[in-house]
Amino acid sequence: MNKILIANRGEIAVRIIRACKEMNIKTVAVYSEVDKDALHTKLADEAVCIGPADSKKSYLNTKNIIEAALITGADSIHPGFGFLSENSQFAKICEESNIKFIGPTSNVIELLGNKSNAKSIMKEAGVPIIPGSDGSIKGLKDAIYISKKIGYPILLKAAAGGGGKGIRIVNSEDELEKNYNIVKQEAKNSFNDDEIYIEKFIENPRHVEIQILADEFGNVVHLGERDCSIQRKNQKMIEETPSTAIDDRLRNKMGEAAIKAAKATGYSSLGTVEFLVDKNKNFYFMEMNTRIQVEHPITEMRTGIDMVKEQIKIAAGEKLKFKQKEVKFEGHSIECRINAENPSKHFRPSPGKITGLNLPGGNGIRIDTAIYEGYTIPSSYDSMIMKIIVLGNTRNEAIAKMKRALEELVIEGIDTNRDFLFEIITHPDFIRGNFDTDFINSNFTI
Repeated sequence: MNKILIANRGEIAVRIIRACKEMNIKTVAVYSEVDKDALHTKLADEAVCIGPADSKKSYLNTKNIIEAALITGADSIHPGFGFLSENSQFAKICEESNIKFIGPTSNVIELLGNKSNAKSIMKEAGVPIIPGSDGSIKGLKDAIYISKKIGYPILLKAAAGGGGKGIRIVNSEDELEKNYNIVKQEAKNSFNDDEIYIEKFIENPRHVEIQILADEFGNVVHLGERDCSIQRKNQKMIEETPSTAIDDRLRNKMGEAAIKAAKATGYSSLGTVEFLVDKNKNFYFMEMNTRIQVEHPITEMRTGIDMVKEQIKIAAGEKLKFKQKEVKFEGHSIECRINAENPSKHFRPSPGKITGLNLPGGNGIRIDTAIYEGYTIPSSYDSMIMKIIVLGNTRNEAIAKMKRALEELVIEGIDTNRDFLFEIITHPDFIRGNFDTDFINSNFTI
């Protein structure tokens, strides 16, 4: 690979550009009109405007992105996360345009993008799955029959879903009848696909995911787990590795299951297999994400493996240079997502100009961000503006480092969730590792 176009913005675009520079690969940034002063445009070798602020006309504009790649002579595209990163049609257009899509093939993305189809594949491969419908449900009568069979509460979920959208908890047949068409409409509005499926609702689970790397020669390794249970409205806020919810025996079983999942689909690239772990330590496949994850830095901190570089090497046709037994895990890593929002006002977004900035530093602290003093955060995109990642020898040390980092962080001119994150990591139950996906709802007024 000689030149990579990054079809994204913000901290992930900066992260990818940095990896490319260290690999002596030229980069092309794309940007919307409102992002003309964004950091990624300054760091890349070239920058091309692809449309106005509206993401549908810029970062989701397949035609303009492909044209930018062709005009600049980019031989590959890295989609980052969000936007077009799990869009099988975009990956297919890249393939047809002789541009390498840095990710799995379009066929694999399509296969895993439909959550109900993915579930059927995993069941055949022997990966534990949550009880529910076999594929998409055919109608309300079918939904009622399945729900009675597996027992309430159940989840109605969009088959093409993601990001916490198109999901409803249903506790009775009456609620099912009321919510069935609502979820179908939400699915249609969010994903242009009204297929939905049913899963048994696992109460008070932990959300634990396994990171995998798979090359084009059938070699697959896992890089351990990440616990993503600290969530608000199905959106992750704090992630850590290792998880306090599992022991080495379960860790190995989940790692083996993730490798099975990758091999069952002929997967090649970096990917994440997401599981729910119940109170009895049973784990169930939830979905497989076919892209780099927001929380990938904690895995990098603990293993010393640069996952963006590995992703690029795999896309270039290289074999993995290490085997499972050679993956070393050291210490404990935690990530906090800093958002431009006001938690005291129902997490209202807080775009605006950054008038003052002090970033924390010191041993074992990493900052992934695209903001700088004088930068104006636009209102058009996701509110996440920074990730603070720490590595300690122990979990207690990692928590202490995160406390210090949050205390040192100063962002003036906008509101952020910094203080709310500090409340979470200093909460006695978080410190004890005693939490689940309902932790924030149960302990904070939001």
